[in-house]
Amino acid sequence: MGFYSQVIAPRLIDAAMSSPTLSAYRREILADVTGEVLEIGFGSGVNLSYYPEHLQKLITIDANAGINKLAQKRIQSSSIQVDNRVLSGEDLPMADNIFDTVVSTFCLCSISQVTQAINEIHRVLKPGGRYFFLEHGLSDEANIQVWQNRLNPLSKAIGDGCNINRNIRQLVAAQFANLTVEQFYIPKIPKISGYLYKGVAVK
Repeated sequence: MGFYSQVIAPRLIDAAMSSPTLSAYRREILADVTGEVLEIGFGSGVNLSYYPEHLQKLITIDANAGINKLAQKRIQSSSIQVDNRVLSGEDLPMADNIFDTVVSTFCLCSISQVTQAINEIHRVLKPGGRYFFLEHGLSDEANIQVWQNRLNPLSKAIGDGCNINRNIRQLVAAQFANLTVEQFYIPKIPKISGYLYKGVAVK
């Protein structure tokens, strides 16, 4: 990872992910998190403010050491005990069937082997465990999809690998049969980058 990926992109991503527009969605998706929890794509730790009060411990991973540095201030000020690791979501070192909950928010867009990462999420969840996700991706409108596909190379370059044309429902459904998803545009955000998938999948 170069200077842009380690220094510039983390600050741009942190600014975008800290937007108040996203706060309500984060709060909603994290409200029912319970038990042993793993968050993949932890980023700069924005979700810490939205986890329920009963959560005492959280294991988090992110592959980018640069954005991990930005997360430290939020970790230190949180009441949650955070076990924060610089790891890839595509090859988790955890055993099978150990987490009650896995969380991802705005990270499936940038994991290069995203199918493998979702397979890993399924593997580490206990039977009956839940995967909560809040991700942006491919619109359900054909004319928007055209522009998402055209602009995806630019998005990947500026957003440190962020793809705006992934069908998140389809990706998650390939591994999880029990799946509930809401799909909608985020108000006041361009449609090409603001189509949201908010859901929960049960192992």
